[in-house]
Amino acid sequence: MGIHRLNHAVLYVSDVERSVAFYRDVLGFRAIPMTPDGFRGAAFLQAPGSTNDHDLGLFEIGRAAGRSTAGRATVGLYHLAWEVDTLDELAVTAQRLAAAGALAGSSDHGTTKSLYGKDPDGLEFEIVWLVPADLLDDAALTARKRIGRLDLDRERQRYGGQTRGGVGISVPA
Repeated sequence: MGIHRLNHAVLYVSDVERSVAFYRDVLGFRAIPMTPDGFRGAAFLQAPGSTNDHDLGLFEIGRAAGRSTAGRATVGLYHLAWEVDTLDELAVTAQRLAAAGALAGSSDHGTTKSLYGKDPDGLEFEIVWLVPADLLDDAALTARKRIGRLDLDRERQRYGGQTRGGVGISVPA
């Protein structure tokens, strides 16, 4: 079985309208009109620039639902990672997440530069920029074995804010 990419994820949320507003207003997703007639409490969203039918399905289970304990008290999914094209886009996303009170952290993994966010239900996700294959060097490859502090300004100076990430890695060269 050859897997090419993640097509979509489905999340259980406490309030579908609140979650749609978050993913739309903070991350730029758009609603896709594909909820079956008569079905309430569901939404399907597509990420900006995506060619997927939808990238995210949201199913409401009600405001009384408890927070996920995955990774603390139960097994479960930790997070999904969405890739952006440029470091400038990653920097804008960091500002938007911070303004929404949803930026949970950031890290430099050498070959990847990552932001971590939490949606209104506390479900974590990652936004990542990948160093293109032709810019990988020994320092970046060695740094994959540690988690460093992300300095977006320094990374934009090093790689260029408009350099397309992932080329030759996740995006064909």
